[in-house]
Amino acid sequence: MRLGQNPAKFVNSVAKPERITVAVLNYIPFISGYYAELPQVLETSLRSIRSSIEGIPYDLMVFDNASCPEVKEQLLRWQDEGLIDMLILSSKNLGKGGAWNIMLEGAPGEIIAYADNDCLFYPGWLARSLEILETYPNVGMVTARPFRTNPESYSATLEWARENEETTVQEGDLVPFEIFREFDLSLGQSEDEIKTHYQTSQDVLLSYKGISAYTGASHWQFTSYKEVLSRYLPFQMDRPMGQVKQLDQRMNADGYLRLMVTDPLVMNMSNTLENRADVLQKSEPKKIHGGIKEFPPLKKALMGLYNRIFKMYYGKDQ
Repeated sequence: MRLGQNPAKFVNSVAKPERITVAVLNYIPFISGYYAELPQVLETSLRSIRSSIEGIPYDLMVFDNASCPEVKEQLLRWQDEGLIDMLILSSKNLGKGGAWNIMLEGAPGEIIAYADNDCLFYPGWLARSLEILETYPNVGMVTARPFRTNPESYSATLEWARENEETTVQEGDLVPFEIFREFDLSLGQSEDEIKTHYQTSQDVLLSYKGISAYTGASHWQFTSYKEVLSRYLPFQMDRPMGQVKQLDQRMNADGYLRLMVTDPLVMNMSNTLENRADVLQKSEPKKIHGGIKEFPPLKKALMGLYNRIFKMYYGKDQ
């Protein structure tokens, strides 16, 4: 027999998700060795999202792919303090493809800005990504920094640009070497490998309706329409990593544009905060959602009082 009335019946309104969901995929199985600094890297990434977006409503969602208990506890604390809006905790490591199946389908936004857990964001990245996404036609994904990707993965973009009379195309060494080098270093490449890569590849810069963008994009960080991403779900991947380039390849095969902003507005930190001390000094004020009633200590006290009152009137010992 039911005891009392469900208080939810008296709630007159509920929160509506924002048009944009910033979705971060996290996996930290233990805090040692390769993963020793990743909890700090993750926090730096999440706080850089909060501090770099101004004037654009969004929800920040994190999907945790079976991290260790210490990391899960920290994620729950960050959700309580308002750093994270939506948190999904998986008890099993579903691999990147399996995680994408859930988070890209479940993200409530019309637009999804996806990131791995080691991305560092700079002011303007989302606005610039949206500018390209909403200006160019038939866009598949936009990555918030220029770097050189395999030309085979943006062949459809280049074909469209060369056939479109409104688009100008420039080719050559257009991205300064230091910006190019910074990103390739984060991938663990040697100085010689980086120089060779720079000398044997080129940038392709487009201009369409007054908006410039480089060709190429990547699965590690991108902004896309959910409607477009849903066409590639579910991902059938039999390994935890290494097969995510399927998204890049399949989008290109279907003729979607794959583009990058012209400035380095996102960076791959990899697994260390080395040379990122300046970022750690920038802290963000704790965000309180829903007014004073959502302040965690007050909410806990009020809910405790509610529980005692409920038991007083409807407890089985009465």
